[in-house]
Amino acid sequence: MKNNTTTILIATGALLFGGIATAAYMNNRDKPTEFVNATTGEPIAANDPNTALDDAALLDNRIEPSALQYADVVKVDPITDKNKVYATVIGSEPVRETTTTTTPHEVCEDVVVQERLPERDGNAGGTVAGAVIGGLLGNQVGKGNGRKAATAGGAVVGGLIGNKVDKNHVGGRVVNRTERQCRTENTSSESSRVTGYNVTYRNADGTTGTMRMDGKPGTRIAMGNTDKVVGYQVTYRFDGEEKTIRMDEKPGERLPVIDGQVVTHTAAVTGDSRG
Repeated sequence: MKNNTTTILIATGALLFGGIATAAYMNNRDKPTEFVNATTGEPIAANDPNTALDDAALLDNRIEPSALQYADVVKVDPITDKNKVYATVIGSEPVRETTTTTTPHEVCEDVVVQERLPERDGNAGGTVAGAVIGGLLGNQVGKGNGRKAATAGGAVVGGLIGNKVDKNHVGGRVVNRTERQCRTENTSSESSRVTGYNVTYRNADGTTGTMRMDGKPGTRIAMGNTDKVVGYQVTYRFDGEEKTIRMDEKPGERLPVIDGQVVTHTAAVTGDSRG
């Protein structure tokens, strides 16, 4: 009887101990492990889909909250690189310049002209007639010896004039002769050449514009350069000392520090409190 009682007591104790252990295990299993964002200090769950940490990363990044410190960000300077900006060509129209050139040149041609030959070729008839007329006119001037001298002089002069008139007397036959005549004429010519292009383009933001270009454009034209941010030069203060590091993304007001080293990416720490 005594042995049976002892056996019953042992069995009852085992059941009680097993129930307590099971309850404790289930309680601990249902309680999620608490993680802390190393950048913000906010708690995150181990199965939070918004974190970039997988199971292996969680195991590797488990840090005691007491080891997490922060450095104050003093200055953030963007690091830029020149990035070319292009616009799409919508259309282009050539601009032409027309030039007129005038060139003088000589033009010659043979022309037939008519000419009347002299009627006489200078016989004494004209000379005699001129001398008589001149003498009569000279006789009307002066008296005595003066008149005689005037008469003689008039005869001489009249004879010369009569001879000349006789030689140039027109009234003979008409003949044709060829004469080369030249004149200056101006010749005008026009030439056209392309001096540029009026180009219509569309910018990346949808706006359009027109510009003049010396050569014909392709499908796009360069519109200059713009500054593209490729990183940040971050100056921080930790433990009374300022240092500078380069980061790909713009930081907040503070940076996490673990074991004296600045952490430039988000890590997770486990614990019951936040650092």
